[in-house]
Amino acid sequence: MSEIHEAIERADRESFTREPPKTLKGQIGYLLKQLGSAKAVAQEIGVTADSVNRYRRGARKHPRADVAAKIDNAVRARWQPLVRKRRQRQAATTGGITVETRARFGYTAPVGTTDDGRFRRLTVHLPPDYAQRLFDARDAGASDQQMRGIIAEGFKEVYFQDNGGRAMGLSDVAINDIDYLDLDY
Repeated sequence: MSEIHEAIERADRESFTREPPKTLKGQIGYLLKQLGSAKAVAQEIGVTADSVNRYRRGARKHPRADVAAKIDNAVRARWQPLVRKRRQRQAATTGGITVETRARFGYTAPVGTTDDGRFRRLTVHLPPDYAQRLFDARDAGASDQQMRGIIAEGFKEVYFQDNGGRAMGLSDVAINDIDYLDLDY
């Protein structure tokens, strides 16, 4: 999973109003309700249906670390979908999205100005249309590079050009060498 996809997932998890089940038995019970059968849960997490039933009954209490991670990820991916959708809809219509990053920014600028890329630590609130474009791109299976392009466009408009108040000759902004990237909406 790419950095930006992971950042969106983290932001989604932060919107939970209740914590997902923490115990193995609770997690398996939740997945059984969501997916309908032990066989479906088994396919999702990569074990046998018998193992799923043992986890449900409490006969097996400690799955392998990789299986435990798959169970946790499967639960979190399905937990409170309406809360996530509501937060995303709000970000895409009225709230916008805040991007915090430390990365190397390069840009194309007019002759006589510097266009050397350099590391910057930025926290920029992007308007709702950028949030909508990011969610649409993620849902369409966009690559990390395409999603970086959307964020770079937003940074160009909001941060570098100050919504049309400066640096109008700036034509392209590129985000490279991301140290970290976090989203909030």
